[in-house]
Amino acid sequence: MNKEKRKQAIALSYDERKHNAPTVIAKGKGLIADQIIDKAKEHQVPIQEDSSLVELLSTLNINEQIPEDLYTAVAEVFSFIYSIEKETAKNEKNIFN
Repeated sequence: MNKEKRKQAIALSYDERKHNAPTVIAKGKGLIADQIIDKAKEHQVPIQEDSSLVELLSTLNINEQIPEDLYTAVAEVFSFIYSIEKETAKNEKNIFN
């Protein structure tokens, strides 16, 4: 029997004034994962799919900072998000000018 793997989602936050590293602020599987993704979309938070990173981050607890060995992988995610935000701001500026 081939079981389909349940969808998982992890939400990260980073505030350099409060923490040394990004922190897990939400995580879940199945329906909870869907709700996390829906909330992100509702608030226009960029979403990146990386099942192997989600698998690693899912071992962490809520409010736990990511370990140093995941810094590079998570930095790539934040870089992706910042590039999207920069592109969006650029496009908005062009629309209003």
